[in-house]
Amino acid sequence: MSKIGQKLISLPENVTVTIAKKQITIKGPEGEMQFRVPPGIHLEKNESGVILKTQSEEKKIKSIHGLYRQLIYNAVTGVVKPWEKRLEVVGTGFNVKSQGEDLMFKLGFSHPIVFKKVDGIRFKVEGNTKVIVSGIDKQLVGQVAYQIKLLRKPDAYKGKGIRYEGEILRIKPGKKAKVAGAVA
Repeated sequence: MSKIGQKLISLPENVTVTIAKKQITIKGPEGEMQFRVPPGIHLEKNESGVILKTQSEEKKIKSIHGLYRQLIYNAVTGVVKPWEKRLEVVGTGFNVKSQGEDLMFKLGFSHPIVFKKVDGIRFKVEGNTKVIVSGIDKQLVGQVAYQIKLLRKPDAYKGKGIRYEGEILRIKPGKKAKVAGAVA
């Protein structure tokens, strides 16, 4: 049995959960999410929250028990307070601007890069070097933030590019540092 899967998912006052057969719908002030629970897992709702129970001791069911509990917990958390990832653009002349609902990046290429809006995701630009990606779906927020990061990965020598806020990079020494170390 999964220890995480056995935990109760407590529901805040402003969140409603409806369970219909194998479908769970979670509604909150920020939006609504739905999940389809696989066969072998049973959902029970009581006054204090939602609990997931397994109907058999098969290895496959035991392995997804904790996963679905955590997915439902993340959805309950997301409809109350949206998940967010913060990115920063680092480099001389590198910047980001909001263009309607899209983002326009200048990343040292000969042309600006436009990142189109994704359904269920909100973008916020702070200054001209910080981007906040937020939404109720934790997986989608992380995926979109990573796709933005891939527009220009941080350079290993100078550190220029797009990175998560607070991310620490290991900067490689350049050619001069290697030569100077070999001569001395």
